[in-house]
Amino acid sequence: MDYVNIVETRRRAIFGRMARPAYTARSERTREALRRAAVVRFLAQGVEDTSAEQIAADAGVSLRTFYRHFTSKHDLLFADYDAGLHWFRRALAARPDEEPIIESVRVAIFAFPYDVEAVTQIAALRAEALDPGRIVAHIRQVEADFAAAVAERLGIRSGAEPGASLAVTVTARCIAAAVFGAMEFWMLGDDRSLAELARLCHAALSSIEAGMVDGMFRHY
Repeated sequence: MDYVNIVETRRRAIFGRMARPAYTARSERTREALRRAAVVRFLAQGVEDTSAEQIAADAGVSLRTFYRHFTSKHDLLFADYDAGLHWFRRALAARPDEEPIIESVRVAIFAFPYDVEAVTQIAALRAEALDPGRIVAHIRQVEADFAAAVAERLGIRSGAEPGASLAVTVTARCIAAAVFGAMEFWMLGDDRSLAELARLCHAALSSIEAGMVDGMFRHY
């Protein structure tokens, strides 16, 4: 391990233990600036030859601020997932209470203002720079957060506390599994276009929707 990597590892250990700032308008702008700076650097000189210091400088923030938002430069390869999840929570909360949950999820997913080129580029960077196992592990964590958001919404609609109802828990996890199964298939596939991601997500949700018609979750 060279000196630069040793320094980055030590700084990550120190700053990574600091509490992450809550999502605010300012923190969102900072995270987005870091994400965009990272993508530009990654595309220009590769992930391994890019340092956290360079990304922070390009985004106009200090290295300390960088580590308040991300534990390493590799985390920025998943920043689009984090931003998408935050957007999804807000979009889902805004859907009508009487709307079927599958339709609410479908609309909320695609309410995010995706940058088609950026989505394709960062997907390619992840595939090149990271082991597939690491990609899948991160997707699993985001999937759990996604399921929690759906369960919270279902709990509000049904008048039950999230997790208190078996139907709420199982429905939320099934929906999350369908969406992230589609995303995983897309991430590890050859066609990483946004159109293909949309097709897979629609197909996955339609399959769950069809299975719920006569099942225990039809009232959602």
